[in-house]
Amino acid sequence: MKLARTLRLDISDENVFELPAASGEWAISGGFEFSNWTEADLMGKARQAFSNGWYSIESGGRASFVGVCHITDAELEQLRQTLAKTFVEIYGAPDIDTAYPVACEEIDQMRSMCEDFEDNTLLMVSRELTELGVEETYRSRAPQDASLEAFAVHGSVE
Repeated sequence: MKLARTLRLDISDENVFELPAASGEWAISGGFEFSNWTEADLMGKARQAFSNGWYSIESGGRASFVGVCHITDAELEQLRQTLAKTFVEIYGAPDIDTAYPVACEEIDQMRSMCEDFEDNTLLMVSRELTELGVEETYRSRAPQDASLEAFAVHGSVE
């Protein structure tokens, strides 16, 4: 089973996102956050999050890049619970029982996309507002010699 983790290839996410995700956090597209947005909402750092930010399930932060890697069943279940709780506490879902299937669907959509890629594949998202709502497109970059862990876990910007 595969999912994606946030990556920081440089410090740019610190400058462009209101809440940047730390490297190594599990991520999904997070387009749900923008479902009711209009052009008036697309200003400043919010515009950058909308335009190309992946959503960290763990922190709610955004990242410009994610990398595909394996996830365990236990990690996956914890993420489902965390996202469901976030839907209740931050996005107004009425309760965990209502939010849980939606959280599973969001994560499963990302899992399904990641299954098509090799480990360490770099993914990018782009969004735009259309008459039908938010349209997302994805790009990928094949893995190089370095493993994802070299970027996602180690190092510091300080």
